[in-house]
Amino acid sequence: MTPSHTNTMAAPPAEESQRNDAVETPANDMPSAVEQRLPAIKLFTLGLQHVLVMYAGAIAVPLIVGRALKLQPEQVAALISADLFCCGLVTLIQSFGLGRFIGIRMPVMMGVTFASVSPMLAMAANPSLGVTGIFGAVIGAGLLSLLLVPVISRVLKLFPPIVTGSVIAVIGITLMRVGVNWAMGGTPNMAKVANPAWSGAGPAPMVPNPSYAALDNLGIALFVLVVILLVTKYGKGFLCNIAVLTGIVAGTALAWMLGKVSFAKVAAAKGFALVTPFQFGMPTFDVFAILTMTLVMLVVMIESTGMFLALGELVGKRVSQQDISRGLRADALGTMIGGIFNTFPYTSFSQNVGLIGVTGVKSRWVCVAAGVILMVMGVLPKIAQAAEAVPQFVLGGAGLVMFGMVAATGIRILSGVDYRNNRHNQFIVALSIGFGMLPMVADDWAQHMPKAMSSLLHSGILLAALSAVLLNLYFNGLASDEEAQHAAKANTHGCE
Repeated sequence: MTPSHTNTMAAPPAEESQRNDAVETPANDMPSAVEQRLPAIKLFTLGLQHVLVMYAGAIAVPLIVGRALKLQPEQVAALISADLFCCGLVTLIQSFGLGRFIGIRMPVMMGVTFASVSPMLAMAANPSLGVTGIFGAVIGAGLLSLLLVPVISRVLKLFPPIVTGSVIAVIGITLMRVGVNWAMGGTPNMAKVANPAWSGAGPAPMVPNPSYAALDNLGIALFVLVVILLVTKYGKGFLCNIAVLTGIVAGTALAWMLGKVSFAKVAAAKGFALVTPFQFGMPTFDVFAILTMTLVMLVVMIESTGMFLALGELVGKRVSQQDISRGLRADALGTMIGGIFNTFPYTSFSQNVGLIGVTGVKSRWVCVAAGVILMVMGVLPKIAQAAEAVPQFVLGGAGLVMFGMVAATGIRILSGVDYRNNRHNQFIVALSIGFGMLPMVADDWAQHMPKAMSSLLHSGILLAALSAVLLNLYFNGLASDEEAQHAAKANTHGCE
């Protein structure tokens, strides 16, 4: 370690350190915030809030891939049901745990990663692969990822507060684009799949979205935001904890009164439908497809590592190397399960980390309850359709709050970094955030680079993590084990 390694965090005063250490170790008869068990009605309500927050993101990937594969509507619906069921099952594995070595046992919601969309669309366009080739690649990548966990998990020393703070800030900033597009009612452009000139190969032609940024949609998103802020300030107890859910319900009710919500699909949906393995046939295994998907999983696991550290900061729990290993094994096992049950690679959903910051509810049992709800939704299509009826612009009002909280957490961590005695730290933060913003401000910045690197170069979170780690090593060197433990412990200070 070089002498200039002063970036971890200024040491807290002795009195403050003793006070924070006392908070970290709960009394024997008092459960930690992560282990707190709430009454059933509260678990259900708070779990449902998590489900509604991640629902739009959860069903987006099967919708995109199903349409690219030109599946029938009932087959696309089967993909969505399988996705919801597996979201719930993998969330249970991650939050509740499976044995001693799988599951981080923290409040984590699992969903399909968007990093897998691009390679899966390429596979969908390859006649020799198709849907069974995609599922084979997912299963193979999950198995290889499970073998790679010991390597990925040994990176805790590379994540002092200056690195975690930069990465978490970029996560929040990146997610803000998602929240803004939700509030606007979708993306500025939409695929014109009905164009007869399009053969199905390559990206679909894009046309402007006529409903983008419609004033009535923006008004409802603002209404949701105002409701959340009012409940957060004036609500007491449990009502304050479900401020986001209250805003979503109020926004949906307003949209329904204005004729912007239809529940016709709920009445038309089946009452019950089992999710069965290999519904689309036995998977086929292609070496290059598996390696491509494994590369995606490496990106996902590095992002998950940063997510676990961010979550530890929010819930006031030190995240050890063993915790990271258990969490990454759940990612890998969940991906294998996804391929078996006709769905895709899984990762922890960052928007739900933001929800924890908003509500202050840190119990993992809330996510366990959410996992059960998702599994039920997967076999009861009517329930899934009811949640699907919530418009994007309603979720947008809530997203602005939640995703901003993630960025604020990163800023809070960075505020404790020593800039006065180590001016190099300013370069680390500035360049890391700058690299993390590249995919957001310049969508085509990597268009002349190898296509195989697309998943890497279009992940702002990964670019921020790599640049922060490398710059920190260049300027400050590698922290010792003792300093890494102190840094991880310092990250929990200030959590309530």
